[in-house]
Parts: sequence; structure tokens; C-alpha cells
Amino acid sequence: MATQFDPNNAQNLVEIEKQFAVKAVEHAQTYWNLLEKVNPRDLKLTKIDDEIFEHAMKEFPELAEDNYAKLTVIDEDWMKSDSGKKRWRDFIQQYEKKVKDYNFGSLIRTDARQEYSETNTIFVTRIQFYVFEIARNRLGLNDRAHELAKEEAAKEKEKAEKEKARAEKEKTKKKKN
Repeated sequence: MATQFDPNNAQNLVEIEKQFAVKAVEHAQTYWNLLEKVNPRDLKLTKIDDEIFEHAMKEFPELAEDNYAKLTVIDEDWMKSDSGKKRWRDFIQQYEKKVKDYNFGSLIRTDARQEYSETNTIFVTRIQFYVFEIARNRLGLNDRAHELAKEEAAKEKEKAEKEKARAEKEKTKKKKN
């Protein structure tokens, strides 16, 4: 008979950790691509964005303080303090049956005004990602990220076009010789 899985005593298996990391990175890349293509104020991340936003603002009123400072730049110490962990755990559990993968790990930008980078990223649960990104989108805090993503995409497109032109030139040159 199989024993019950106990997450508190589970060992971290390297391959499983890698798979979770890959999924988290893919999710972050997909979201960044969305920010490039869609005005964040028009972006809907779940079927219950309104509920998540209103519930988060009620449970975490400090998110609205100081011109939304804790939404613009995530205060990881505040989130991961003993009281923060308890409040978030209680909040997160309420979405167990409402949001798919509600407790799955996600990468989030700590500063909404910047792109994803090694120094601007932390690991949070999917519902925490939704709390911050839904609020950032609605409040215009992701407007700069939208512009950054569009600029980045334009640079990538220009680079690809130059590479294609260089390759064509090289191909033509070889045909002449």
C-alpha cells in the first residue's frame, strides 16, 4: 500500500525543481509577450480579475498606501515576514477551487517599471502573481513595462532583419564566386 505524500518531509528532487523552473520561466516569457502586445489596462488574466483585485485590496490595504508603492516595487520582506506569510497563506487558500494552479510557482518582476531580469525577479505563487499584476495593470503601473516590451520587440525585429539581409548578401556573394 502506498504511503501518503507529505510535502513537509519531501526531498527536493533536482529534476522536479528544474521542471518547475522551466514552467515558471515560460510563464514569465508569455506574460512579457502579452505586455508587449496588449495595453496592460485592457489585459484580463483570469475570469475573476475583479474579485481578486477587490479581495486583495481589502485584505492588504497597505498595497494602496503611499501611491501604491508596494505594488510598484514589491516589498519581499513584508510579504515573507511571519505575519505576511500567515496573511498570504490565508488569502491564497481561498482560491484553491477558483483559480487553476493557484499555488503553482511564478516569477514576478519586483519593480513594475522594469523588465524581467535576474535582479528584478522573485518567486511567488500564481495567485500572488495575479494579485500584483492585475493591480499593476488596472492602476497603470505596468504602462512603462508595456513600452519597454514594445521597444525590446522592435529591437529584436530590427536585429533579425539585419541578420536576414546579411545572410542574403552572403548567399548572393557565394553564388557569384
